[in-house]
Amino acid sequence: MLQELRIRNYAIIDELDIRFDGGLTIITGETGAGKSILMGALSLILGQRADSSVILNREKKTVVEGVFAVPDKQEVRKFLEDEELDLQEELIIRRELSPNGKSRAFINDTPASLTQLQDLSSLLVDLHRQFDTLSLGSADFQMMVVDAMANNQELIHQYQQKYQHWQSCKKQLAAIEEQKLNSTKEQDYLQFLFNELEEAAFRDNELEELEEESKLLNSSEGIKLALSNLTQQLKYSEQPVVQSIKQLAQQVAPFTDAIAELKDLQARLTATQIELDDIAEEADRLGDKVSYDAERISQIEERLNLGYKLLKKHGFQETKQLVALHEELSGRLGNIEELDDKIRLLQQQVATAEQEMKNLGVRISEGRKKQVPVIEKQVNQLLVRVGMPNARLKLQMDTVEPGTTGMDAIDFLFDANKSNQFASIRKVASGGELSRLMLCIKSLIAKKVNLPTMIFDEIDTGISGEASMQVGMIMKELAATRQVICITHQPQIAGKADRHLFVYKEKAGKTIQTNIRVLSQAERITAIAQMIGGDKPSAIAIENAKELIANA
Repeated sequence: MLQELRIRNYAIIDELDIRFDGGLTIITGETGAGKSILMGALSLILGQRADSSVILNREKKTVVEGVFAVPDKQEVRKFLEDEELDLQEELIIRRELSPNGKSRAFINDTPASLTQLQDLSSLLVDLHRQFDTLSLGSADFQMMVVDAMANNQELIHQYQQKYQHWQSCKKQLAAIEEQKLNSTKEQDYLQFLFNELEEAAFRDNELEELEEESKLLNSSEGIKLALSNLTQQLKYSEQPVVQSIKQLAQQVAPFTDAIAELKDLQARLTATQIELDDIAEEADRLGDKVSYDAERISQIEERLNLGYKLLKKHGFQETKQLVALHEELSGRLGNIEELDDKIRLLQQQVATAEQEMKNLGVRISEGRKKQVPVIEKQVNQLLVRVGMPNARLKLQMDTVEPGTTGMDAIDFLFDANKSNQFASIRKVASGGELSRLMLCIKSLIAKKVNLPTMIFDEIDTGISGEASMQVGMIMKELAATRQVICITHQPQIAGKADRHLFVYKEKAGKTIQTNIRVLSQAERITAIAQMIGGDKPSAIAIENAKELIANA
């Protein structure tokens, strides 16, 4: 509930504090007194765009502050918690405009964005002005009205969860199918590369080892000849080297006692003879192992040629790179095959999610269909009360593809003259008709949902007499369970007030300023009588005013 509105330095308002109570508060005053200025100031804390031209004194900033009581407003508490804003029993929203054009907003003294202000204010205040009826033609608003009457809120919450899950599954499926499509385009090429490497079947370091073996085989004859010559010269020639060194050692042996150094020399010759004999034996053994194998050389060359070709094709240097590519291609091809399994699984999930969502959608649609004739009947009865006896509202409901609000499209159709030529509200209804129609609809759904503080700004234009009386009665009914504030020129509506505020202009020095005050019972009678009969109301007008107040 709006408890207080504080306005500083706004338009022709220097400083103004307005306190509000529950029930029905009526605001009246002469044309031009500043009633619309109050609504403009209120709009600032509701998140509307700021215009620095409203600043009265360019030396100071403009400040508009609203104080709200929200003890039982769970939606407001949740919003504050979600946005990490201070949670208090009293909620203060402040908007500041600087002469340089900058605008700042605060929620409980914490800086807030304009979006936060708009979201929060929508939970606190429903401001309805004359001609401010675009929402009535909105598909979202019309759907909200039907769902409120059908008590569909919980079902819609469940449906939206299913709808989001369905959309998520569809998105995943589309991504996998696109991946599959792109993979299929390259699958044949990947398979070709894989088959090529699979058939080659190289192992790590194979080409490097074959290169070494090839060098050995291609040099085998020369190696064998060299080893044979070595063995021959050392042991089997006419003057074998080993035998010659042995003889030299024997020739030195008799003289080792005469010269001590000869003993060491003999030992070295003997060691050399033994080492050369061992070399000859090793060369002989190696020579037996080495042999020229033309068939093996051909096999190796063929294998190496295949390996060199694949290395060059893929820009590699080593056999292990070919082996790693083979493993990589195997994995990629396996993943492509797994995509088919993933697609089948996601298709099942999409189908299941869609069916679950549609089951809820059908239940929602059934509830809506039941309420269509109820809404038509009750709104049309209210239209008679507000002075539109020939007007008719008709709801058109069509089945559409699933969306965020279900599987239905709702359109409010209107006929102002019993012509049976219904058309969409936004195309045929006038501003005054829309205002009264909106009042009828809001009074209807107010019984079903917890609407916030409702503020009506001169929506009674174009009506009088009994129609005004009925509009006042409807507002009075609304005010039984919520705060309703109404700016009006109609005495029949003003007479229904629980609290009557009067807006007036007064001279302050050299300036004219707007002010407001609460009217006493006697002042109310005078004010309403003046609304009936002018500045100097007759006794009859005064009696009529008393009667209007008495019948409230």
